[in-house]
Amino acid sequence: MKKVYFAGSIRGGRVDAELYRRLIEYMQKTAIVLTEHIGSPHLNLMEQGKRDMEIYDQDMAWLRESDILIGECTCPSLGVGYELAYAEKIGKPCHIFYDRTKTHLSAMLTGNPYFHIHPYSDESEIYPLIDAILN
Repeated sequence: MKKVYFAGSIRGGRVDAELYRRLIEYMQKTAIVLTEHIGSPHLNLMEQGKRDMEIYDQDMAWLRESDILIGECTCPSLGVGYELAYAEKIGKPCHIFYDRTKTHLSAMLTGNPYFHIHPYSDESEIYPLIDAILN
């Protein structure tokens, strides 16, 4: 089974947390999602008591352990941007999803041929693409 590092906004905004949960649950049918907590509605409570350095160290360890990064980037996030750049640096394949009806993705992502960009306008478009990525 592939190990997936799922990236989604945390401190940048949790408006898509429910979408993250559904995507993670879907991926868990055929893959190991190392960052399944990203889909939790209680993520802010889970972060309490952890120092930023602990969060950074754990996330970087998971990213190095993963086979692939799949990010949902509709809600802009500095952290997700950092994770994408780090994944590129260490040679991890990166697939970026974003809802084209809600945002314009940064040219720093769309202009970089390393990233596989998957715009969508309905959530149902994502699942066949995830199947193709993970199989």
